[in-house]
Amino acid sequence: MRVLSGMQPSGQLHLGNYFGSMEPNLAYMGKAEESFYFIADLHAMTTLHDPKALRQARKDIVRDYLAAGFDPKQAIIYYQSDIPEHTELMWILSTLTPMGLLERAVSYKDKVQKGIDATAGLFTYPVLMAADILLYDANLVPVGRDQKQHVEITRDLAVKFNNTFGEVFILPEPVIRKEVAVVPGTDGQKMSKSYGNTIPLFGTDAEIKKAIMGIVTDSKEQHDPKDPDTCTIFQLHKLFLSPKEAKALAQEYRAGLGYGDAKKRLLEAYLEFFAAMRNAREALSDAYVEDVLQAGAARARTVAQATMERVRSAVGL
Repeated sequence: MRVLSGMQPSGQLHLGNYFGSMEPNLAYMGKAEESFYFIADLHAMTTLHDPKALRQARKDIVRDYLAAGFDPKQAIIYYQSDIPEHTELMWILSTLTPMGLLERAVSYKDKVQKGIDATAGLFTYPVLMAADILLYDANLVPVGRDQKQHVEITRDLAVKFNNTFGEVFILPEPVIRKEVAVVPGTDGQKMSKSYGNTIPLFGTDAEIKKAIMGIVTDSKEQHDPKDPDTCTIFQLHKLFLSPKEAKALAQEYRAGLGYGDAKKRLLEAYLEFFAAMRNAREALSDAYVEDVLQAGAARARTVAQATMERVRSAVGL
């Protein structure tokens, strides 16, 4: 069994990235026969056009993964752009991709509605994602709920390719942790760097405090009963709690816990939970991070080249 996951280096990692992707992804490390983690720097170019920022962001995300518990002895981590087979396979898949399939992509419509430029790269994002997955014969792809459709598109393209050229690709399955599939941002929407509503994972204490204290709430007074099911503060806080602890905290909300106090308690839980990871991140050297990346790219490209040999043969190249 192979597990594959990608992360865009489009800015500081945030709480939604950790609980929605990093934690469940890292849980597979050591359980799967092989685990592939790629830094989706090509995908990031759909929204990030600052070369210096992109270089820094992709290096930072590797440090973040290593600090969070990634073990390069058990899994493979690499930059997407270091493996040219990603874009080669994307082009081949694009010659089979129906326009209507991409036009139905909800993520594209949502991003354009939010003000992101409607570029060809953003529109064909699902085709590159399909190449990312199919290139490594991935069986399982842990994703957030918003990316489930992209994995379904990947399956559609794999079926279309296999029907056209013969059995080459296996069909991947999306894996979604329902309880944290969508982590709310400080404004109540899905937490996303694109929306500017994130709480940074490895930011300074001041940055984290500013984000948490800025969580949008309704107009209820301090001692009014609150509905934990609709309160963003509670939805974030319960990520750090056991079911029993979350149930007790929910009762406090219904009894009139003030939003100010609730935010302070969330901040304490946040800083305590990530303290060890933040210390580990500070201890990582640039040389070690580079060594991990080079070794990962070499291992990943061996697999990618083998897949492309099958693909080229199947299509007549």
